[in-house]
Amino acid sequence: MKIWWQSFIDAASNPAYITRLSAYLNSIATAGTTVEVHGISPPDRGFSRLSEFRCAVIAVDNGLEAAEQGYDAMVIGHFQDSGLYELKSAVAIPVVGTGEATLHLAAQMGRRIGLVTLDDVYRAWHLEQGDLYGLSQRISHVAGMNCDPSDFGACFAGDMEAKARMLAVFRTVAEPMVAGGADVIVPAGVLPGLLIGGEYGLRIGHAPVINCAAVALMQAETLIRLRRLNGLEPAGGPFCARAPAQAVEDFRALVARGRGA
Repeated sequence: MKIWWQSFIDAASNPAYITRLSAYLNSIATAGTTVEVHGISPPDRGFSRLSEFRCAVIAVDNGLEAAEQGYDAMVIGHFQDSGLYELKSAVAIPVVGTGEATLHLAAQMGRRIGLVTLDDVYRAWHLEQGDLYGLSQRISHVAGMNCDPSDFGACFAGDMEAKARMLAVFRTVAEPMVAGGADVIVPAGVLPGLLIGGEYGLRIGHAPVINCAAVALMQAETLIRLRRLNGLEPAGGPFCARAPAQAVEDFRALVARGRGA
């Protein structure tokens, strides 16, 4: 299996993260699975709906490219899942949204879900995700670590003191959620997800902490196997009706050549 993992981080500005993420995903992948991590330049920055939309456009175009190149699945490795449904409608290969996959697993692990996100600016968007995925009444808490992606750089470059500091920040944000009734904690971002990825059996009080990076990868592998087994694909009706060839052609032309196209 060959999986395209689309990060919203720039490989040039945060190489330690991209290198660590690639190594981690390939180390936990099923034998015979290759995961290729691709970044976005410039990355998701100036956190806003407009930045999310720009990155979504690039992610969808890259997903179309992945399908053309013969990849078996595409993972949107960005918890907000920007462009997820648009890409599902445009390609036949499985498309996994890290947020969608992780939230549905979290709902199986506990009743009330606490989300530790990168920044408080994402709080409203995560609540909207809960509405979109039918889990709004299961998400009890959302709070940000209020840090920049670059703050994780030293952790992924091997600085254990930096990692300990970031884990302490994560715990500081998550502990009040558990005290307030959360049953399960979700790092709402692959950056904090990778941070806790090596922490076996991590819990905040009684609440398990879900590794969103591992969940997204394993969901992709499962969907590939199910598609090969019995042709399973998303619903083709109003939910994700397949975009016609003309729509795909016009979209790719816009991305490639801008409004002049």
